[in-house]
Order: sequence, then C-alpha cells, then structure tokens
Amino acid sequence: MKPTFSNLLLASFSGLIISCGAPSAAENTLDTKSADIPVKLLPLNGQLNAHPAIAVSGQFTTDDEVLLSFKTGGIIQRMLVKEGDAVKQGQLLAILNPVEINAQVQQAQLGLEKAQRDYQRVDNLYKDSVATLEQLQNAKTALDMAGEQHKTAQFNLVHSRITATANGYVLRKLASEGQLVQPGTPVLETNGAQSGNWLLRVKVSNREWAAINVQDKASVEVEAVPGKTFHGHVSRKSEGVQPQSGSFTADITLTGEKPAAIAFGMFGKAVITPVTVTSTAANGPWAIPYDALLEGDGNTGYVFITNDSKTAHRIPVTIAGMESDKVIISNGLQQAAALIISGSAYLTEGSTITVK
Repeated sequence: MKPTFSNLLLASFSGLIISCGAPSAAENTLDTKSADIPVKLLPLNGQLNAHPAIAVSGQFTTDDEVLLSFKTGGIIQRMLVKEGDAVKQGQLLAILNPVEINAQVQQAQLGLEKAQRDYQRVDNLYKDSVATLEQLQNAKTALDMAGEQHKTAQFNLVHSRITATANGYVLRKLASEGQLVQPGTPVLETNGAQSGNWLLRVKVSNREWAAINVQDKASVEVEAVPGKTFHGHVSRKSEGVQPQSGSFTADITLTGEKPAAIAFGMFGKAVITPVTVTSTAANGPWAIPYDALLEGDGNTGYVFITNDSKTAHRIPVTIAGMESDKVIISNGLQQAAALIISGSAYLTEGSTITVK
C-alpha cells in the first residue's frame, strides 16, 4: 500500500519531536564533564581530625597506688599509721607477731649448722679413704640445701614488716592489729601524692576513645577549686575495656600550675581537644566505608581520592580485610589527602568535584 500524504506528515512530525526532546550522546558526555560532581570527603593524611572537643569527667589519682602486704601469713602485731597519714620512703608501717617467723629462722640456722658439721665429718672420712665420693657429694648437697633454706627464712623475716615504697600518703587501711592475715593479703594502700604527679582518670565511650590521641591538649576543672581552669594533656589511653565499668579510660596529666587543694579520688572535669594528624603518622591501615570502594576483586580494589578538593583521581588500593561496616585498606592511601566516600559512581579519572 502506498503511503498517503497524511502518514508521511505524521512520521516527519514524530521524528522532529524525538530529535528535539532527547540530547545526543556527545551532548551527554559534554554536560557530565563540564559540571562539577557533588561528593563527600573523608580526611586522611595531613588533615584535621573531624572530631569536636570532647567533654569528660573522672577522678584524680597519681597512677602509683600500691597495695602493701606481708610476704608470710601471721597475726598483725602493730599498725603504725592511719588513713591519711603522710609517709616517707622506707618508713615502717606495720609488723607481724615475730614469734613464728623467728622460730622458722632459728630452725633454718640449726639445720645449716648441722649440715656443715656433717659435711666436714664426711670430708675428713673421704680424705682417709673411709667414705665414698658419693657420700661426700650427698653431704655437700645437703649443706647447700640447708643454706638456701636459711636464706629463705631470713628473707621472710625481713618481709614480715611493711615499709613505705615511696613518699606519699596512706589511702586505705585494709586490716587491723590482732587480725590474722594470709600471705599476700593487702593490708595498706598508699600512693606517691607527695611527688605531685597528679592525673585525672576519665571514662570515655568507644567513639571518644577512637578520637582521642596521646598528647591531645586538655583543660581541666577541679571541683575543689571553682572558677579556675588548669592545663593538661592525654598521657595514656587504655588498650581494653575496664571490666568494672564496661568503658575505656584515658589519663590526663596536669602540666604547669597544679591545684593546691587536691586529693586522691577527688572529682574533676576536662575538655579534650584532638590534635592535628600529620602525614608522617598516616601509614595505615585505614578503615573506609564500603561505598567508597569500587570494583573490588580479591585483595585489590579502586577508590577515588582528591588532594585539592577540586579534582578526583582513581587509584588502586590493597584490601586487608572486612568488618561489619568497614573495609580495611593496608596500602595505597599514603599520599592521599582525602577519600571520596559519596558520589564515586558518577566519577571518572580527572572529574571536577565540589565538596558537599
């Protein structure tokens, strides 16, 4: 059937609509490359931490508390200090009733003297060819054993007294005169508060622990000194959860001026300011979101990074493992300033970006 004039006109009109409404492939490519693609960045090397100041609270300590005990068991004869007393290094603090330990020392002394006589007798007989070499060796062994037993008894005698290990204060008295204690039972708790090495031990959450670094600066407020702020820095982070509290801890050491009115267990507050991350410390591994990884294959994948927040670059990375919500990267991000974590699907090498 021959096409009519009306059919030809309708076909031409339809083609005109299609050509006007749909851009060409060349136009699409031009638009994509000319427009800045919005992305989100994760700072890596040489960037500031994205964590704000962290407010924490805790109690003051000196981190050198010592639980003192007797080496041997027995009845406490005298307690020479009370809670709160200042003590000096080497000062006598408590003693056991010496009757039992003195008897043990005397027994060890008598055993040593007998072993010496026996050895001398066997040695004389051996020289006269009456005793055998084996008998002489056995006598020498018995003498050596008696000598070691005497040393043990003398050591226990010395440690039937408790002396202060450093200048400080008695924090707690855990036993009383006349009480029977077993070897190693804590009797006194002391610290080195006289040295002035006070620190504030604070509890932190998982996120706070990850944000805090050793040497981070902190401003500290002491409840006993209202209206005044002291300076300090983070000196230690716990490497595990404390079983008693179920949280992590961090120690803030006071620097510069220290409060005059401060005691063990006193409450304090602090604000920790995370420091700048330097590129020399950023050698991996890195934990990145799953959305930032492209074309993962075995232990190799690709990500987009930027060093100027204007241009995206596609680089290979080494995958070390997977976690519930993160990919662990062991190599490839050493020279990257920031990782692109959103908008990667629309990027190509050299794409221009704008940071949301």
